[in-house]
Amino acid sequence: MLKAKTRWKLATYDEQLAATIAADCQLTPLVSKLLVIRGIDTSQKARDFLQAGPELFHDPFLLDGMEQSVHRIQQAIQRQEPICIYGDYDADGVSSTSLMVHLLRQLGAVFDYYIPNRFTEGYGLHKDALAHLHHSGYKLIITVDTGISAVEQVAYANQLGLDVIVTDHHEPPAIIPEAFAVINPKKPGCSYPFDMLAGVGVAFKVGHALLKEPPLHLADLAALGTIADLVPLVDENRILARAGLKRLNHTRNLGLQALIRVCGLADTELSAGHVGFALGPRLNASGRLETAESAVKLLTTSDMDEAEKCAQALDDLNRERQEIVAAMTEEAVQMVNELYPPDQNNVLVLAKEGWNVGVVGIVASRLVELFYRPTIVLGIDPEKGTAKGSARSIAGFDMYEGLTACKEWLPHYGGHTMAAGMTLPVENLDLLRQKLNELAGEWLSAEDFTPMTKVDVAMSMEEISLTAAEQLEQLAPYGMGNPTPLVLLEEVETQGMRTIGRDDNHLKCTLNKAGTSLDAIGFNWAHVTKRVTPKARFHVLGELSVNEWNGNRKPQLTIRDLSVGHQQVFDWRGSRDKIEKWQQVMVESNSVTILFREDSYEPLAAKATSDQVNSLFVVGREGTNITASSNVILYDLPKHRSELEVVRVLLKQAERIYCLFGDPDLGMERLSCPGRDHFKQLYQFFVQVPTVKKIHMDALAKKLQWKRNLLDGMIAIFMELEFLVEEAEQYTLQTNTAKRPLESSMLYANWKEEAQLATDLLLSSSDAMIQALHQLVEPTTV
Repeated sequence: MLKAKTRWKLATYDEQLAATIAADCQLTPLVSKLLVIRGIDTSQKARDFLQAGPELFHDPFLLDGMEQSVHRIQQAIQRQEPICIYGDYDADGVSSTSLMVHLLRQLGAVFDYYIPNRFTEGYGLHKDALAHLHHSGYKLIITVDTGISAVEQVAYANQLGLDVIVTDHHEPPAIIPEAFAVINPKKPGCSYPFDMLAGVGVAFKVGHALLKEPPLHLADLAALGTIADLVPLVDENRILARAGLKRLNHTRNLGLQALIRVCGLADTELSAGHVGFALGPRLNASGRLETAESAVKLLTTSDMDEAEKCAQALDDLNRERQEIVAAMTEEAVQMVNELYPPDQNNVLVLAKEGWNVGVVGIVASRLVELFYRPTIVLGIDPEKGTAKGSARSIAGFDMYEGLTACKEWLPHYGGHTMAAGMTLPVENLDLLRQKLNELAGEWLSAEDFTPMTKVDVAMSMEEISLTAAEQLEQLAPYGMGNPTPLVLLEEVETQGMRTIGRDDNHLKCTLNKAGTSLDAIGFNWAHVTKRVTPKARFHVLGELSVNEWNGNRKPQLTIRDLSVGHQQVFDWRGSRDKIEKWQQVMVESNSVTILFREDSYEPLAAKATSDQVNSLFVVGREGTNITASSNVILYDLPKHRSELEVVRVLLKQAERIYCLFGDPDLGMERLSCPGRDHFKQLYQFFVQVPTVKKIHMDALAKKLQWKRNLLDGMIAIFMELEFLVEEAEQYTLQTNTAKRPLESSMLYANWKEEAQLATDLLLSSSDAMIQALHQLVEPTTV
């Protein structure tokens, strides 16, 4: 067996609906099934999803507050009233701010922007900042990607005589700020048909309303924030991402051009993955370590030199950010292991002085990957006595709801189901940790703490074709809400399994079943080659795509997870590097070595660690206890079937059995039992020469053309049957002894049994050996 890394949950779908959509839209069954799984329930919706064109944008004036907002912005532009764009320091906030800058610049407004400092001010609207803006002469504040929770701050702005238009996408609290207007598709009572826009998406809709058409020339910025903020890539988000990526690949924005170059992507067709893992992190790095000023400058500049400097500065900051994250993650892992072991904590709440609050969210994500627990990581400010941090969750635990249940200890918090931010007094940390652990105990089952992978469809090899792989490309861009499709192939075998890459970290092979084959590659899956047998039958989870090489286009599967559902028997008999192979298995936890011969123990124990010595089990030795293990090594050959009986249950329960018996220099004299002709020949010799001195035994063995050990064993059997008597210097034939059948000899029976075991387990082919082992120990599967 080989266990999958995660538990797989296969999606269900309406097969008849999928067939109808496939026929109406001329799609392969695979693509139509994927559309139905994604909630597409009509052929027209399928066409709209695949087309995802700008003509499908919703009317921006369906957003509550849009009409009065547009009127007020137009009024300010006409009067040349100073407008301040109040943004946020993450990639969505930076993109939103930059998009609004370009929009107001295009409309001829008098404006500037303000983004709070993460370290000195924190997230959201702040009274001191509003007072400063009022003193600077601003009359209108437009928030982007923030403001929905700023009840007190907006009330303060109203007292100052500032008009505030809130544009946001975060979950609204029970009380909405009494701003001039609030635009948020999640706002209660809002009739907008899509409520999952990112902050930049809401800003884009403001532009749509002001310009009376979608501002597609700003779609590259909209795509940046939409993808980086991990909102579901469906409906308008899908349209924005698709149009934005198309424009991003030919962008006229000087800052984006420079950023793409510094990422080494100038000659690459950009995808959502490049935004999420290359462009987005660099935009985030500015606000995480310093201020977001350089990121906004990058996206709004019209000077190429400034764009290059800003892009390089962001790249440098991102490298610094990576180093900080690595160091903090190491400290956090140590803290978990020493203070908050996962088996005793349903939720991890970690805090420490000196931790950079700009990257705590990233560290929290790393810990979720490692421990699969809802996680909060906070940096402590000893002067203020507060802890500020970010949370990341797992499926089944609504982090925002959890924090809401703890709001008496949280002066400031906000976020979503899977991610949130908060600030609280240090003395409340233990109360927060205790309450969240209690909630997780109520909301989650034991199974919820094993990562789950949602699988789209189980496919037969015959269903995989180049056409199907090509049509899959129409479902891109992939992301939250529209994940890269995962297909399941069951009971497939592999051919040509090998490791590739500079460090041999990756796996390359061909999957086969029923005469059909498919190329497959698994990045960082090279370790599997040592844990599977050549004839293992795999369940493989992967992403289907088109691989083009030297003008040839073929479907290819990128492996994401795999398992072997049956017990595996590794044929390592007669290995000359026996100790090395033994150590290779024993370094894994939950491994045990079975020894059937006492004389095998000492040489092996001398090369074992203390833990490994405790995992050596000598069959027949008194006082030795053994527990079930995933890996069982049969180090030497048993002499009797009864010895296998002792470990029968252990072998049946093992996931993998490693057959290491049969050293290259193992003598063959006990591997086959002499037949009746051999015993007849020896008996006839003693009839002719009734007394044979022991000093002549070597000569006798040579005369009979036998090994000396063979001769000694036969003489021992004759003595047991009382045909021979042993004296000090010689063996003498007993002529007056009654005849006894050869089978009555216990030595002969043991020898015969040992030889049969050797024939079945050592001298046989690999398939025959596995079959014999199966029959001997009766495992459930082999």
